[in-house]
Formats: sequence, structure tokens, C-alpha cells
Amino acid sequence: MADDIGDAGPSPTTGLKPDAIGFVDALVIGLNSTSPAYSVAAVIGPVVALVGIYAPGVMLASFVPMLLIASAFYYLNKADQDCGTTFSWVTRAMGPWAGWLGGWAIAMTGVLVVGSLADVAVTFALLAFGLDSWADNDAVRRLLTVLLILVMTAVCVIGTEASAKVQNVLIIAQVVCLLVFAVVALYRVYADTGTLDSVEPSIGWLDPFGAGGASLTGALLLGVFIYWGWESAVNLTEEVEDSATAPGKAAVWSTVILLVTYVAVGFAVVAYAGTAYLAENAAEEEFIFALLAEEAMGRWDWVVLLAVSTSALASTQTTIIPASRTALSMARRHALPAHFARIHPRFRTPDVSTWWVAAIAIAWYLVVNEISANALFDSLTALSLLIAFYYALTGVACAVYYRRQLTTTVHHFVFIGLGPLVGAGLLTWLLVESVIDMSDPANSYSGDSWFGLGPPLVIGIGITATGVVLMVLRRLVAPAYWSERPGVVEPESSRSSEGP
Repeated sequence: MADDIGDAGPSPTTGLKPDAIGFVDALVIGLNSTSPAYSVAAVIGPVVALVGIYAPGVMLASFVPMLLIASAFYYLNKADQDCGTTFSWVTRAMGPWAGWLGGWAIAMTGVLVVGSLADVAVTFALLAFGLDSWADNDAVRRLLTVLLILVMTAVCVIGTEASAKVQNVLIIAQVVCLLVFAVVALYRVYADTGTLDSVEPSIGWLDPFGAGGASLTGALLLGVFIYWGWESAVNLTEEVEDSATAPGKAAVWSTVILLVTYVAVGFAVVAYAGTAYLAENAAEEEFIFALLAEEAMGRWDWVVLLAVSTSALASTQTTIIPASRTALSMARRHALPAHFARIHPRFRTPDVSTWWVAAIAIAWYLVVNEISANALFDSLTALSLLIAFYYALTGVACAVYYRRQLTTTVHHFVFIGLGPLVGAGLLTWLLVESVIDMSDPANSYSGDSWFGLGPPLVIGIGITATGVVLMVLRRLVAPAYWSERPGVVEPESSRSSEGP
């Protein structure tokens, strides 16, 4: 009976709605989950402050581990189309303890970031429409942020098709606005009509090692953050047509499209603003785009503001998806209480887990904001620890799960074994380096000291410790999940015969 727990899928009448969306919809959701405009806006200043003109090169280098881990997602999804992704795959490959922690990390990343994304969406929308006084009013902004989270959660519950339609509109608006900004900024650089100390772009900017030293490590960690989220397409695997391959392909292609977007916008921003201006305003984070929009676009600055707003709005919705689907998957296998596995009888979506994610995210947003605005940013910095952890865990799980196939062909060895392991190794290195950096309070955004450590590290340790405690308690109360045993794909299997 215990062996059946991990293999039992949802019944046709009670599970998630199959074939609800297609490949393009999954691709769009994967792209929007990364919140491209918001992500670039949030990190371009700090990255330039660290590595100067080599910021585009850092974005290129950060893409490498993401592509390698995307390959792991592709092949693991071919073997197991479970909406719990990392949770399910790591459980099958490495056992329930590691699987549970992987699932916990995914769920908590959503909780930590949803409130901040919604806040940015509201703030930039207000600025775009000239309602600056509302944006400066903390009470009004927080109220609108909470309402936005509730609306986006309702869209997620109403159905995956509805979510996809909203995402399609938002990605078009976001990409068009970003491209308009990039074209105008570069035109003004070459026409010498910019208002800042512009620099003509050079192919040498793509050298990620140009700056070198410890600053490169910090910049790469920020680079990993801007790519995070593309795997949301795979969390919808049970609801996507051709679920064995389409979600994985969407994940791989989303990382490639993001690479082009980030490098293009990175070139435009660095060229127009110059490194000195960006470094001086690095502390503005995502608001650097608000400053640059006015400088480059004049009265058309609302175009860029709208890009960041739609980016954060889209990501507010899509970030809820991985957390809620992971909770659903964990509950189906008795790793969480059964009510998290409830499927809405009409909409065929995990309504209970979705609303729980929203409720916890709202509570986190409000409580942390009461502490300080710096504490909210420090909680986002702590995301890098969780992201690096579960991505690396997935890369290792891929090689372990397919270990008996790795020597059958060169293709298998490179794309299923070596690639994911290299990606996992790079992310583990970044994880260790970030822990070392975050242990020094001086390296935190606020410069505050919590228990002698940087606030982001304390938050990361606290979330991990909470997860371990809950895992042990669940093991004592409902041990069924922990009776699962790791599996392996036999050499004669043909599941991985095709690549993305």
C-alpha cells in the first residue's frame, strides 16, 4: 500500500483540469513568472554598482545555470508529470526528507515575494497615472496591494484558462513597453541627445569576468534572481496539452527568451545612464526605472512605468501558481494535511491551497512592512538562498533518477547528467558564497544586525528551521509519505530519447 502513495494520481473527476492550456500559454506564464521588467529594474542598479559596464555579461553568465537546470526540469517532467515538480521529483529520486524540503522551499518563495510584487504593481500603476500622492501614502498603497493580491488569487482559482488569458495580455504590454524604452534609449545614445553621461555599447560588455573578484559573485547571485520563476510553466504540467514534453519545452524556451530580453535592456540602460549614475542610484532598486523613464522618455515616461507595473502584476498572479500546486501535490501524497489537496468542483483548480498561499503572503507583507521597508527588501534577498537550494536539488535529482541511463548515449550523459550537475554545482557555490556574505550585517540592504548576522540570512535560517520542525511534526502525525522509497529509470526506458 505504501508503494502506491507516490504513484496514485488524481482521479479524472476530482483532479486538475487536463488540457486546459497549450504550449504558448505555458510559455507566457513561465515568462511572466520571472517578471522581466520588474526584475531588470530591481537589479540593474546594484549589478552595475558591483561590476560596472559588465552588467550585460553578468546577465549572460547567470543564464548558464538556469539553462542547465531547465534541462533537468524537462527530463524529470517527462518521467513524472506532477504539478509538485521539485517536490515530487526529488522524493522519487532521493527520498521523502529531501523532497519535503524542496517543496517547502518552493512554497515559501511564493509567500515571500507575492506581497512585494503586488506593492510594486500598485505603486508603478499609480505613478503611471499621475497619482503620486497615493503612491506616497503607505496606508492607501498597502490597502490597494492587499486588494490586488485577492483579485489575482481569485483569477487563479477561477481557472487556468482565465489565468492564461490575463497573462497573454500582460506579457504583450510588458514586452512592447520594454522594447520601446530600449529603442528610444539606444537611439538617444547614438544621436547624442541623452540627458545623462551616455556610453556607446561595446561587445566587450558581454564579458562576465571583466570585473572579477568578490563583486562578481554578488552580481551573479542577483543575476540568478532575475531568471527565477520560469519553472511555473512546469507546475501547470497536469493542465497543459502534451504534458510530457510541452511544459518542459516552455521552461527551456522561456530562459532563452529571457536571456535576449535581459541582455538587450541591460545594454540600453547601461549605455543611456552610464555606470556612475546607476551606481549612485543603486539603492533605489526598482525605482531606478522610474528615474530613467523620465530622463529618457520625457512625457512618455508612463510607458516604462506601465511596463514595470504590468510585469509585477503578471508575476503576482503567476507566482501563486507554483506555491499552490506544490502544496496540492504534497497534500495528495500526505506530506501536508488533506484539505490542501481540495480541488474546486467547478473550476478544477486547487482553491484551498491557493487561498492559503495568498493569506500567508498578505500576512507576511503586512507584518514585515510594519517592521520596516528595509526588512521587506531583506526578506526578498533571502529568496536567493531558497531559489539556489531547490534549483540545485532538482539538478542533482535529475542525475540521480536517470543514473542508469547516463552512460547509454552521449546525449544522455551531457543533457541529463553532466549539465544538471554542473548547474547544481554552480548554484551550490553561489548559495555558499551568499551565506558567507549575508553573515556580515554590513552586506545587508539595511546594514542592520539581527543576532549578529545579516537580516536576510536570519530570515533564510528561520524559514528553513520552521520547515524542518513542520516536517518532523508531520512525520510523527502522518507517516505514510515517509514510507516512499526512491526510484530509478532503467536503461531500457525510452522516456528520455528526445530532447527539448
